[in-house]
Amino acid sequence: MDRYPITGRSLEWFFDIDGDLFERQYKHHLSGYWQWKDSTEGLHAERWRVFPQNIGPRLSIDETSLSRGELYTIVTNKDAHGRKNAIVAIVLGTDADTVIHALRQIKSALRNKVTEVTLDLSDSMNKICRMAFPRASRVIDRFHVQRLALDAVQEIRIKHRWDAINSDTDARERAKLEGRKYEPERLENGDTLKELLARGRYALFKSPEKWTASQRQRTEMLFSLYPDLKEAYRLSQNLRVIFNKRSSKDSARLNLARWYDRVADSGFKSFNTIAATFYEHADEILNFFDNRSTNASAESINSKIKAFRAKLHGVNDTKFFIFRLCNIYA
Repeated sequence: MDRYPITGRSLEWFFDIDGDLFERQYKHHLSGYWQWKDSTEGLHAERWRVFPQNIGPRLSIDETSLSRGELYTIVTNKDAHGRKNAIVAIVLGTDADTVIHALRQIKSALRNKVTEVTLDLSDSMNKICRMAFPRASRVIDRFHVQRLALDAVQEIRIKHRWDAINSDTDARERAKLEGRKYEPERLENGDTLKELLARGRYALFKSPEKWTASQRQRTEMLFSLYPDLKEAYRLSQNLRVIFNKRSSKDSARLNLARWYDRVADSGFKSFNTIAATFYEHADEILNFFDNRSTNASAESINSKIKAFRAKLHGVNDTKFFIFRLCNIYA
């Protein structure tokens, strides 16, 4: 057996280390956590932590879950690209006043240097940005906007699927009462109607150029059987085109106004609700066309937090998790 040159112990010794013991030793002695835990920063760490030195002209704000579904609001610096010095603030909860209080621990001179903040459609996030970063342009993430339209399409598909399930159940019951074997009607691709409506779900999230051959066949059949689903999908894709087009803000405003008119003509209740939401946040949505900024940096941090949490098999000590998280990304 090979020997480690300094200790003289066999290399097997390194593979026999108790993982739980090593984790405890790291937490209690090596990491510096216990000294930090009783410091001024550590005492309020579970409620909020801010890092004024990480602030930059372009920020993102979003919410994420650290443990047991408990939500935290995270403000990140876009220019850090999800790496070191990315986290500007991490605050327990999504209450606007609580987050504003934490962010106001950063001097106003620094906060006034922020020129742009990307966010979602949440009113609380909008208020936080307005009060904490008064000179910044607020940009609602285009993907949150598009997702609402795609969800409206899925709502129509789900309604048709429940109708198909109920019809299939009734047909089975009739066949049972008549003493005959039930054979569901199959379409040209081999799907039953309820299978078509279930399996067509994924294609409706995509643009047509990304459909596979089987997805194209399914959507053509769906649109033939359900014209309202075709119209709803067309509206969602028209919205996607507006955001993909590199147009000026004024041109985008006109295109969105035309889209609102098409929504009104469609008569879809879910799309009318979405259009009203868009109209309410029109300025923040149109600000996207200034620099085409998105909330991708915030989503990147969220993904890394989830991966880190999964690697630890969950979070038992929230304060220690925040300590490690901030050491890595703040």
